[in-house]
Amino acid sequence: MSANRPAAVVVLAAGEGTRMKSATPKVLHELCGRSLVGHVLAAAGELDPENLVVVVGHAREQVTAHLTEAGTGIRTGIRTAFQAQQNGTGHAVRMGLEELGGTVDGTVVVVCGDTPLLTGATLRTLAATHSGDGNAVTVLTAEVPDATGYGRIVRDEASGAVTAIVEHKDATEAQRAIREINSGVFAFDGQLLADALGKVRTDNSQGEEYLTDVLGILREAGHRVGACVAGDHREIAGINNRVQLAQARRILNDRLLTEAMLAGVSVIDPASTWVDVTVTFEQDSIVHPNTLLQGSTHLAEGAEVGPNSRLKDTWVGAGARVDNTVADGAVVGAQATVGPYAYLRPGTRLGVKSKIGTYVETKNTSIGDGTKVPHLSYVGDATIGEFTNIGAASVFVNYDGQDKHHTVVGSHCKTGSDNMFVAPVTVGDGAYTAAGSVITKDVPPGSLAVARGQQRNIEGWVARKRPGSASAKAAEAASREPGDES
Repeated sequence: MSANRPAAVVVLAAGEGTRMKSATPKVLHELCGRSLVGHVLAAAGELDPENLVVVVGHAREQVTAHLTEAGTGIRTGIRTAFQAQQNGTGHAVRMGLEELGGTVDGTVVVVCGDTPLLTGATLRTLAATHSGDGNAVTVLTAEVPDATGYGRIVRDEASGAVTAIVEHKDATEAQRAIREINSGVFAFDGQLLADALGKVRTDNSQGEEYLTDVLGILREAGHRVGACVAGDHREIAGINNRVQLAQARRILNDRLLTEAMLAGVSVIDPASTWVDVTVTFEQDSIVHPNTLLQGSTHLAEGAEVGPNSRLKDTWVGAGARVDNTVADGAVVGAQATVGPYAYLRPGTRLGVKSKIGTYVETKNTSIGDGTKVPHLSYVGDATIGEFTNIGAASVFVNYDGQDKHHTVVGSHCKTGSDNMFVAPVTVGDGAYTAAGSVITKDVPPGSLAVARGQQRNIEGWVARKRPGSASAKAAEAASREPGDES
């Protein structure tokens, strides 16, 4: 086992977050595809702790249910501890330790559930500093431009050692001038932590058990109290309202796009491009302005997306082009083209060099290599073979009011414009359908299907039924012989 591997990570996520002004618990608000606590769990998971416990309180059922999903991929799994009354951070950590038997032999890292910008790399540095310096407790600190509202780090002037952390509300004017702040993230010796928590008092302005008081208790007992300064103060920013949530989203999005660009992705306008943490790219993919990439979306080598596109859980193949499109749960084959103004719904599978054109909607449909649906069509619950062309204004009529039915169109077919394919129906390989047809019966391979009424012209109808109208006058003028002035 690594010397820097913590025995436990305790995540504090019991608070209500009233300043969010939301029915959703604060730690479940999302940015860049993950909840606040989900980001913290991802960073904590990089430490590979022996135990990971989340202290829940407000809306415990909702938060606990979310943790099952958010903790996917964490090797040790997630345990929860219940803080029935929010009596301070020290009390919350005590609840976490009780879930682990009351004391832990080894390093215990404590993090806040509302710090989504905190990285695994910073937590690893904290753990390594704590172990390497032989500290009883190591606090993660940061120098910030404005320390209002944060606990101040008070150091010994001679040695620079941390002597106390003073909450803003309890600080003197001189202490409030200090810009080094407490992040709320700590590494403790587990046994010393458990002992010190039993000595924490509540004689402060809030009548709460402050976790920060543990530092003074340990220092007075002769133990070493150290600090690890975060390289970027923005990492420790907590989220208390929606303004801060938006600010954090911007910072995290910029971080994600920077990583992508340095890895060989062209992001034409980072300011108008938004991505989730779970989106992946390959080299030489291109993202145009006003594009939102969500979920498990992946852009393969040379893929090009945007402008004005939103893709969720969508795989875009090498060299494919997706323009002004909304896609959800779709697969776009290599060198395929989509849009502009297309809608790919879940279950859409596009083959190599296929085409989905302007104002086309697809759903639960497989479209073969080289097949084209160029204009103004709806294709739902269908399988279309290779190198087929679907005429403009076609509708795959898949719903009978109760059940969905499937349509099959074979390879190398040419279907006419304004066709209706009333499922279930099959059009065989190499078949044609005439424009304006309503296809209700199977079409054999190589056949021409004509399913429309015979045209009948009633001459003179306009003159009889609409006399004196502009149409009647135009028809009368058109019917005159050349040179006839009467």
